[in-house]
Amino acid sequence: MPTVLITGGHSGLGLEAAKQLAAGPKLNLVLAGRSLDKMETSAKLIRSQYRVKVATLKLDLSSLASVRAAAENCRTMLKNGQIDSLQAIICNAGAMFPGPISYSIDGFEETFAGNYLGHFLLVNLLLDALPTSGRIVFTASGTHDPETMDGKMAGGAVEPDAQALALDGKNGVKPISGGKRYATSKLCVILFAYELDRRLRHSQSSLASIAFDPGQIPETGLGRTYPAVVRWLSTTWVVKRILRMLGVTAGSVGFSGAGLARMAMDPAFAERSGKYFQSNDGTISETRSSKMSYDKDRAKKLWTDSAQLVHLQASETPALLQ
Repeated sequence: MPTVLITGGHSGLGLEAAKQLAAGPKLNLVLAGRSLDKMETSAKLIRSQYRVKVATLKLDLSSLASVRAAAENCRTMLKNGQIDSLQAIICNAGAMFPGPISYSIDGFEETFAGNYLGHFLLVNLLLDALPTSGRIVFTASGTHDPETMDGKMAGGAVEPDAQALALDGKNGVKPISGGKRYATSKLCVILFAYELDRRLRHSQSSLASIAFDPGQIPETGLGRTYPAVVRWLSTTWVVKRILRMLGVTAGSVGFSGAGLARMAMDPAFAERSGKYFQSNDGTISETRSSKMSYDKDRAKKLWTDSAQLVHLQASETPALLQ
């Protein structure tokens, strides 16, 4: 039975996607995240409601050691039959840190490390475990595009220089704002999704790499580091209506979660690799991401620099990308 691995699948958008997948054609799930207790609570809920097999996988995307351990544990689970064949990886987990800059255990800026770099390593380590019909889906964000209202509100993405982003705020360099850090991490995610698609096509693989913007969803845990009053205000209908009037992309947990699930398993998206989809006010459509996201030279450099940052070894590079 096919298995879908979801990072951050125990809460918010990821949990809704997991429920939608569990309610569809039979498959198994792996919820990956930092808190085994929280994941097990969600896993029990899904098991009882949908009668599917749900495994949990400890994973801290901001820690390279944790990502490597999680990938190894996932392969062990596949080998011993604890989970069945891996059909899709949904790179969904993410966070925004608006306060003072913070760093991962590896010394990298936390937004960049957790939203992008950890997923870059995870996908490279598990890509060979996917079948030819497999998919990698990335939760993106309209904040990456400075020409949209989403991007303007976030402050706009900066140059996707992996080395500079990883060491942001160090060596006497003034750190960029939390909004810019988040927007740029999502730009890196989209650049990665497109470059992965190009490399897959070059190797004549039919694996799909898709980017999906769920829209702004205040009810998820994305803004969990904001003050409580700010989190509450963002969920009120008045604020939501104002944001819609301003042109902010509006998503919802239910609709966008279902959309994320469709990207991973719906046959309609099997041939849509290298595309960017957006959930906005109850519709999902293929659209264009930012101009910079299509820059092939930037994408190649980001890949090369990221591989250096995570110390990706030749033995860890997927065979179909060599």
